[in-house]
Amino acid sequence: MKKIRDERLILKNLQNTRIAYLIQTVGILGILGYDLVTKGLDGMRENPLWLAFMITTVISAYLSMSISADHENNKKSPKKSLSISLFVLVIISTIVGFFVTFTEGFTIIDGVIMGGILFICGLVPLIYIYYLRTKRQDENFVE
Repeated sequence: MKKIRDERLILKNLQNTRIAYLIQTVGILGILGYDLVTKGLDGMRENPLWLAFMITTVISAYLSMSISADHENNKKSPKKSLSISLFVLVIISTIVGFFVTFTEGFTIIDGVIMGGILFICGLVPLIYIYYLRTKRQDENFVE
């Protein structure tokens, strides 16, 4: 099989892949929606399609982050953006942990665990986007 060199054909192939991905995602959501209605939330999450959908969504989000980091204007310092994002993440995690402690049936330890999980889940994308921004800044500085 020959590699495609024509840019129009490459773009068309990417558009076809995007359409196929969209149709696949709608199909998976339809199946998961049916499981949600018939079996409830636990039944839906037991379906292996749930795991495939979550993995695909996370990978798609990370790939989109790399494109958006390349598209940004590099007027802002990556360190400043990281520190602002970390501050907002700490505030949100603290507020969520605080309100979890006041929810009936939960303790302070549950609030700390929930806030900590939220912080870690938010920290991973922040560090990744910081890495992408510094990498792009270093590449622009060399040129």
